[in-house]
Amino acid sequence: MSRTVNPVEVEQFMNAVAQSPVCALLLDYDGILAPFCLNRQQALPYPGMTALLQEIIVNGRTRVVIITGRNAHEVIPLLAVHPSPEIWGCHGLERLRPDGTCEAPRVEEPVLHALADADRWLRYQGLHDRAEFKTAAVAIHWRGLDEATAAEIRGQVLLGWIPIAQSTPMELLEFDGGIEMRMPGRDKGDAVRTILNEIGPEVPVAYLGDDLTDERAFLALGTLGLSVLVRPEWRKTAAALWIRPPEGLREFLARWLQACREGQHRAGTESSGPN
Repeated sequence: MSRTVNPVEVEQFMNAVAQSPVCALLLDYDGILAPFCLNRQQALPYPGMTALLQEIIVNGRTRVVIITGRNAHEVIPLLAVHPSPEIWGCHGLERLRPDGTCEAPRVEEPVLHALADADRWLRYQGLHDRAEFKTAAVAIHWRGLDEATAAEIRGQVLLGWIPIAQSTPMELLEFDGGIEMRMPGRDKGDAVRTILNEIGPEVPVAYLGDDLTDERAFLALGTLGLSVLVRPEWRKTAAALWIRPPEGLREFLARWLQACREGQHRAGTESSGPN
């Protein structure tokens, strides 16, 4: 059953944000903060998103984390927020901290050989121009193509990639508009679990995503926070709520910023004490 935004539930959550000295806002990038773009390097945020995130970060009460399928460093120039937030890239394989330090898995020889085989198959099929090469992964995109062409490309890719994945330490991860061969390990759900462990209990946390890969994050968050599906159209999901981009997301972030300011004002009033 579809669930749109429940004003009471959202308001209760925002009240918790206002009352907590620290909270966490976790977001995917493509399809959430920015519209999908055939040229991935031109996928700039929707109008107003950067300014809202900038103010939320500067306010100082929110740990903002981007969890994306992209390489982590790709997001920085697109988002253009200073200081840069924490970014988990490659569906959780990379972790780029705000101070610039990056944690990434060591890519062993069998993984490199598998990725080289996957690339050769794409070249053989004439699909290399649709490939995206990432840390310990290669993805093929068919977003923007008609359904029949997309299905044909998917079939071509799987024909060559399934045997490679079955004979090597690799996994195939499908996402909206493509498929990825990647080194198994951390995913978006693992990223969420790591952050939850770091921030501890009783901290308001929300995760906003749109992709099939975000379902792992929604499940990891469970009832410990607010999970929100952000898509023009609803689909079956583990998320608790559904909003449409960009207006629904813009309203959500604006309300988050308002809650942070309310909390900041409340803290200042309490610290000043009675006159």
